[in-house]
Order: sequence, then structure tokens, then C-alpha cells
Amino acid sequence: MSSPAELISQIKRLECEADQKDQRIKLLEELLRLQRHQQYGASSEKDSSGQGQLFNEAEDSCDSADEDAAVSVPAHTRKKKKRVSIPADLPREEIVLDLPESEKVCPHDGAELTYIGDETSEQLDIEPAKIKVLRHLRKKYACPCCEKHLITAAKPAQPIEKSIASPGLLAYVTVAKYVDALPLYRQINIFKRIGVELDRTTLANWMIKMGGLVQPLINLMRETCAEQNVLHMDETPLQVLCEPDKTAQSQSYMWVIATTQASVPVVLFHYSPGRGGDTPRELLSDFKGALMVDGYEGYNAVCVENTLTRLGCWAHARRKFIEAQRQQPKGKSGKADVALGFIQKLYAIEKQSRDKPLNERLDIRQQQSSQVVEKLRKWLEKALQNTPPKTTLGKALHYLNNQWPRLVAYLEDGALPIDNNRAENSIRPFVIGRKNWLFASSQAGASASANLYSLIETAKANDLEPYAYLKQVYTLLPQAQSLPDIEALLPWNIKPVVG
Repeated sequence: MSSPAELISQIKRLECEADQKDQRIKLLEELLRLQRHQQYGASSEKDSSGQGQLFNEAEDSCDSADEDAAVSVPAHTRKKKKRVSIPADLPREEIVLDLPESEKVCPHDGAELTYIGDETSEQLDIEPAKIKVLRHLRKKYACPCCEKHLITAAKPAQPIEKSIASPGLLAYVTVAKYVDALPLYRQINIFKRIGVELDRTTLANWMIKMGGLVQPLINLMRETCAEQNVLHMDETPLQVLCEPDKTAQSQSYMWVIATTQASVPVVLFHYSPGRGGDTPRELLSDFKGALMVDGYEGYNAVCVENTLTRLGCWAHARRKFIEAQRQQPKGKSGKADVALGFIQKLYAIEKQSRDKPLNERLDIRQQQSSQVVEKLRKWLEKALQNTPPKTTLGKALHYLNNQWPRLVAYLEDGALPIDNNRAENSIRPFVIGRKNWLFASSQAGASASANLYSLIETAKANDLEPYAYLKQVYTLLPQAQSLPDIEALLPWNIKPVVG
């Protein structure tokens, strides 16, 4: 028969095992809710529940944050949609509607009616794409006397010599794929409807050649990035079917670099077969400023070797607490809301100082943001002690703790950003396009796509219409004879063009 001490020990052991099983069940339930939300829930990070208002004064709620509180959800209000306006600069075609002669007489006294004006209404109309053929007639001359001198007018250099594709057609295909996310096979069907038979391989080769054509501009854009004080950087998966020593199912990556200065907006894409630290080393070899990235440790090597100031992204930290918030019982609040309240205050301060000079923004950060950060740190240290690390909330707390020095680094300079949204917004068009065309067939195609995305997104950042800009680049770049000729075609140097 077991002694009382042994029975007590067994009871404690069984209680411990039961607690561990309870924690595991809760963790699995949490993961299940998270997966269901990721599959069926809204992807927006905006708080539509009104819970964010609970902790506008987050520091006042630290002591009571461990207890759940009931929350009332405000009623949904529908916003009135604005009426669609027709741009005044669009060409107008007048359709005159007149009365028949029999109705131009007054039915009361028979007098002839007098014209007193018009009642005008407008509709938008569109014509399907029209295609035409450009015939180059090169005049030829010969000497009538000696019949030994024959000369033919020169033809301007073309983006693809001896090709049927004009700069305008090449720009059209480029924009359709990289701006409108239309895969090449869909474009083939569109061309077929207007009577032109093209094949997918031809269009793919055109895009690869255009990616090579614009390489001098990409090189100059990379040099411009290296001269900046602050850069954003991010990466996203890309599937490339034909890569040496890799299966078709393996992942490659598309990297993006974005500048912050409004005077020189640059968005630079780069294809790489892997996600290792060699790619940041290559892209940032001449960069010496501050680098804003997420928590991926592949950036460590270049930051150490180039003595870069590494900045942490508050949007990533916030996103993890939003995931934890979604695991809370419906209508309840907890630690995740407290953390989001602190972060919300930091963003509110940034919004308030966004348009102020850098020195004033720095003063505001050091006077206001630093106080919020200090209170958040104290709350974080307490929350870490009583939160299981494997839960969604625990992971969010540990991410915040591990990234802390990088997250608060922006407080030291008014020019430093608070998050990496600049890079994430820049990479979004590629992610949208990837959902349609799914993969790149070859490394050459992936590299060409990187160059073309770079040129298009940088043109958009400089308020240029992509088709008109690319048509001008495809026309003039083959004729460039010097570095100034090429520099003149950079998006921030070229004169705005209209389609």
C-alpha cells in the first residue's frame, strides 16, 4: 500500500500531466481557430470591432489587463458612395438629338417653337483595342551620272531588330502582364479576338529581351539606392520551373528594395534562387545607411559587415498581436488588446508628425513616443512571465521582446520609418500578378520580370503612366549613345508622358 507521501506525489504528477494536456488542447484549439480565420476570415488588419478604442490610454489598463472585459460592438454604418465623375480632359463626341419638324410647333396656338438651348448628359464609351501595321518606307537614292553611289535612309534602332513588334506593342504586352496581371496565354486570346495570331513563346521571348534592354536603367537605379540614407527591403516566394540542381516544386525568391525619399522614389526588384544572406550582401554591397526589414535573420550578415543600422517593423509586431486578438473569446479583450493599444498610440504620434520637419518629428518622438515605449516595455516584461510561450499571444510577446532594440531604433532619428510598409506595398503588385501567372518558366524569365517590375513600379511611384513611359523607353533606349542619354530616361528625369 502506498504511503501518504507517495499518494501526494502521484496526485501532483497527475495534476501536472492534466495541466500539460489542458495547455496542449488550448494550443491546438487556438491553432485551429487561426487556420480557419486564415482560410475563411477577412485578411484586413483593421479593427472593425471597436476594441482598439478600449486601450487608447493603454498604460492606465496595464494592471487590470489580465482580466477579461466585456466589449460592446458598435453598429455598422454604411458609407454613401460617391457618384462616378467623368474626367474633363477626355475627348467628347457630340450626339445631337433634335425634335422632328412636326413637333417644332406649339400644340396650343400653332406658333413655331424657338430654340432656347440644350439639355446635356454624358456617358462613358469605349472601343476595343485596335491594332495597326507600321510600314517603314526607307527612301533610296542613286547617282544618275556615275551610277556608283547608292544610299538608303537609315532606320532608327529598334528594341528588337528584325521583329514585327513595335515599341508600342511591346509596351502594351508588358503593361498587360506586369500592371494588369494578365498572363501571356490570356493575352494570346485577346489578340486572337481582334484578328492577330501570336503564340505564347514569342511573347515570352519579347519580355525576356525587354528585361535585358532596360538593364542599363536598372543599374542606375541600383546605384541610386546605394546613395540613400534609408532603404526598405523585403522578399517573397517565387516558383521557377527550370533552375539548375533544383526541382520544379522548390521555392526561389523575389526581393524588393524601396527608397523613402520623395525626391527619388525607387522600387527595385531582384530575382534570386535562394533566401540566404548572400542576396542582401549583393544588393546592399555599397549601402551604408539604415535598413528597414522584418525579423528575418538573413539580413544580419550584411548589417554587421556594412555596419548598417537595422530597423524593426512595428507593423509586423502589430500583426502578431492581431492574430492573438483573434484567438480571444468573441466580445472579450485581453493582453493582445493592451499591446495593440500601445502600438496604436505610437502610430497616432507618427500620423500627427508626418508632415513636420525632421528635427520637429525627432523632438516629438523623443518626448511622446519614448514615453509610450517605456511603458510598453514595463508591461511586456510582466506579460512575458505569465504567458505560455507556445501560444499565439506568447509568440507575439517573444517576437516583440526579441526585436525590441530594432523596433525602438527609429526613435533616434526623425528620418527613420516606423515600419516596413513601404516595401510591403511595393511588392504587392508582384504578389497579385503571381496569383495569375503562378510561376516563371526559366531563370531568364524571372530576371526579366524583376527588371520590368522595377521599371514599372518606379514609374508609378514617380506619377508616370506605365504604358506611355515604357513606349518612350522602348523607343529611345535603343538609340541612346551615351550615359546622359540613358540617365534622361530614368523615371524621375523623364518628362511626364500621357498615353
